[in-house]
Amino acid sequence: MNPSENYMKRCFELALNGLRQVAPNPMVGCVIVKGKEIIAEGFHKEFGGAHAEVNAINSLAPDFDLSDCTLYVNLEPCSHYGKTPPCSDLIIEKKIKKVVISNVDSNPLVGGKGIEKLKNAGIEVETGILEKEGRELNKRFFTFHEKKRPYIILKWAQTNDGFVSKLPLPLNKSENWITCEESKRSVHLMRSQEQAIMVGTNTVINDNPELTVRLVEGKNPIRIILDKDLKLKSSFKVFNSAAETLVFTEFRKTEAGNIKYFKIDFSEKVIKQILDQLHVLNIQSVIIEGGTPLLQNFLKENLWDEAKVFVNPTKNFVIGIKAPELNLSKVLKERSGMDILFSIKNSASL
Repeated sequence: MNPSENYMKRCFELALNGLRQVAPNPMVGCVIVKGKEIIAEGFHKEFGGAHAEVNAINSLAPDFDLSDCTLYVNLEPCSHYGKTPPCSDLIIEKKIKKVVISNVDSNPLVGGKGIEKLKNAGIEVETGILEKEGRELNKRFFTFHEKKRPYIILKWAQTNDGFVSKLPLPLNKSENWITCEESKRSVHLMRSQEQAIMVGTNTVINDNPELTVRLVEGKNPIRIILDKDLKLKSSFKVFNSAAETLVFTEFRKTEAGNIKYFKIDFSEKVIKQILDQLHVLNIQSVIIEGGTPLLQNFLKENLWDEAKVFVNPTKNFVIGIKAPELNLSKVLKERSGMDILFSIKNSASL
């Protein structure tokens, strides 16, 4: 591995410190190298805060000579005024000799303009270092700007014989649990890493989920509920004050506190209408947690990027609600306590 790739890998490591703190901005890390030594590091810490390049440069003395240094950053430095001034202007001001970048920014506000500005100032620019890895790091950001929709993660748990629930539903809900405690913690960790989580009406009625992060530390995702006929009562946990809740319905209704309503036409392209609205709201990632009809619709429309399927290999329901139809053979799998976690990337969405 060449030195540039090692420095870029360090940028990726730094960038990950901003997971869920910087959304809807991308995760960005930066290192500054003099000779072969890293002399400064920085990352984007929170939305609205200083960018990675600024934090790295500001970690040095104000009069430090950067004219013979190389700056490594996993995403093209910005060239526009947003919540902070353009990073490219600071790099030019500091007379940095060379900038090495993993990915060109997909945001149309930047989209090559930062690179152009640096080159016009006489700075050497190299791009494409570990480009594939950089895109995976910021898969949410790139999907949002390139496909005009959030990054979609399908998630469900199923028994060894392919059911997500008993039918009829047992009075004791614990009889319907499929996964172990370790898998439940993994799900809560997933929730903490994404901006939003979506379920349908029947899932709320049958399970009364809160859809929050309780088993790990982190932010609660925005809750998205499909309630065509406004059947759901305010007593359901998804309407408590723990997180913002967005309800998609056929009726107009005034928002109340942390609950907002969006009227859509349920007779055509429901998923696309929802994703279009989420794009307007700047929501870059969503976990779809059920139920089966909702998950199956995302699969049918091929509007998904990855799936996380937890399988209890020892539990069988024999009859019940069938799991969504997705081929789990020849895909990446790992242990999750007593369960098996299948992770599937949608090759058609890459």
